[in-house]
Amino acid sequence: MAAKKASTGKATKKAKAGTRAKKATPKKAARKPAKKAAKKPAAKRGPAVTGLDKSVEQFRESLERNVTLSRDRLQEVVDDAVKRGRMTHGDAEKMLSELINRGRRQTDALLRELERLVKQARKEVGGRAEPVRKQATQAARRARRKLG
Repeated sequence: MAAKKASTGKATKKAKAGTRAKKATPKKAARKPAKKAAKKPAAKRGPAVTGLDKSVEQFRESLERNVTLSRDRLQEVVDDAVKRGRMTHGDAEKMLSELINRGRRQTDALLRELERLVKQARKEVGGRAEPVRKQATQAARRARRKLG
């Protein structure tokens, strides 16, 4: 077993040495002048990022930054701090109510933002579907005239 551990240690050193060698290579490559990349046509770059996409991304980031704690769990922690003598009962209640109020305001703000994004998405989809809907209505009208 000892022989295996010794060889494992050597392999680790070799692997580290290989890693160091790999790290040194990009530095040399960075010294060489880079070729200028030709600009791709707009069609090949992918779909254009709309204002709605940016808003959704911002909303997602906002959700990721937030933490959800239940009121019961907060109450337990505050009660424990009071019991240990870390804070007064009045300060604990004041802090807890302020945390709850801030959480409610954040939740309301996130919900308003979500509702705004949904409205905007519906408006964009409706705007894109309008020409198709109009053509379908006209085609149905023409078909009824021919049949009727």
